[in-house]
Amino acid sequence: MSQEQPGTPDIVEKLVSLGKQRGFFFGSSEIYGGINALYDYGPLGARMRRNVRNLWWRSMIEARDDIEPIETSIIMNPQVWVASGHVATFSDPLVDCLGSCRKRWREDHLPDERRARGKPPDAPGCPECGGPLTPGRQFNLMFRTHLGPVADDAAQVYLRPETAQGMFVDFATVVQAMRRRLPFGIAQQGKSFRNEISPGNSIFRTREFEVMEMEFFCKPGTDGEWHRVWCQERMRWWVEDCGVRSSHLRLRAHEKDELSHYSTATSDIEYTFPWGWGELEGIANRTDFDLRAHSEHSGKDLSYFDTETSERYIPYVIEPAAGLDRGCLTMLIDAWEEEEVRGETRTVLRLHPDVAPWQLAVLPLSKKPQLTELARPLAHRLRERFRTEYDETQSIGRRYRRQDEIGTPLAITVDFESLEDRAVTIRERDGMTQVRVPIDSLEQACDEQLAACRAAALERARG
Repeated sequence: MSQEQPGTPDIVEKLVSLGKQRGFFFGSSEIYGGINALYDYGPLGARMRRNVRNLWWRSMIEARDDIEPIETSIIMNPQVWVASGHVATFSDPLVDCLGSCRKRWREDHLPDERRARGKPPDAPGCPECGGPLTPGRQFNLMFRTHLGPVADDAAQVYLRPETAQGMFVDFATVVQAMRRRLPFGIAQQGKSFRNEISPGNSIFRTREFEVMEMEFFCKPGTDGEWHRVWCQERMRWWVEDCGVRSSHLRLRAHEKDELSHYSTATSDIEYTFPWGWGELEGIANRTDFDLRAHSEHSGKDLSYFDTETSERYIPYVIEPAAGLDRGCLTMLIDAWEEEEVRGETRTVLRLHPDVAPWQLAVLPLSKKPQLTELARPLAHRLRERFRTEYDETQSIGRRYRRQDEIGTPLAITVDFESLEDRAVTIRERDGMTQVRVPIDSLEQACDEQLAACRAAALERARG
């Protein structure tokens, strides 16, 4: 078996092709020529994203008693972004190519762009064509629009560049409504928008993306320990819940000159992508910057009264923020393997069973009515407990290969013997092992097989 490492350059190219062919992701509005750095998610991609969302929701909210969910609007009062500093400072350094390609680049990303094209990181000029570049200038990343019938300055609003600020401005309301005491968190999943200068690497950096984010409010002085706790917990989630191999991850603390103006400590969970190490999730100690800024700009008291100590203070905040889109890309890259099977190349996505679009595929050996009349009701029955696909097209070998390519852990084959012995064959994706089980106890057998798949995924992830 030959396994390509994440650093193999053509993995992303292969995934982009597979993504469109099998329905994971593809460019938005392609029949009109597409639109740069915006993507649609097909039937398999939508399912996979939902699974990852659910894993995060389960781990962050349902399995805990100290975090409350919230959903805030995408468009907020523009003064929110004035108070947070986004209007004044949310910008990146932009340079323009004066050569033949005329592209725009983020100045701080030029070394990485050159490396991606096989050039020295300190090579002069444009990464694409080598032409001269303009001096850097700041470019604000927020999308502007207008609220109401008149498109004037008074009606200008912004699409949110992050979900965090909604949780800060609603902090006092959540405390009161849920009778919360510190420490506790507020979490949400949702779309954010950034007018990126140089998006790229498929769905890794896009202009519309989804964030899974939590603000954990704690007493000043305890923030350092909570930052360490959340760094450990979030690293654990990527490995144990999502099946990303720990050997391809690292937790990197920011140097002092990297820290945002509001942060006293930030650590990134990074993955070794084909283009180098890239951020999956950031865990930041935001101190009391946001609550204090909104208190001052709004005139509303966002402090917290500790009834146990009779103290009033503005809480400190630890923020784990993960990108759903780049998280899914990471899992696809990490799961991709190619191996030789009987003289042919088999592509397999070794996705964690809780991440994979489907858990089971029911496959009648042929389209003959006596098999499909048994297989279809069986698939319907299994859907009550498992994410189940039914497929009766093409040869059984081709259907096995398709299920391998899209990461389905188990394939259930209904054959002519099933009509006699009332049993089916379960084929496991990774080892291609097969076992015959009675139809009457199929749910139990699938539970046991999926449990074994989860254990194997955990072993693989831990390395």
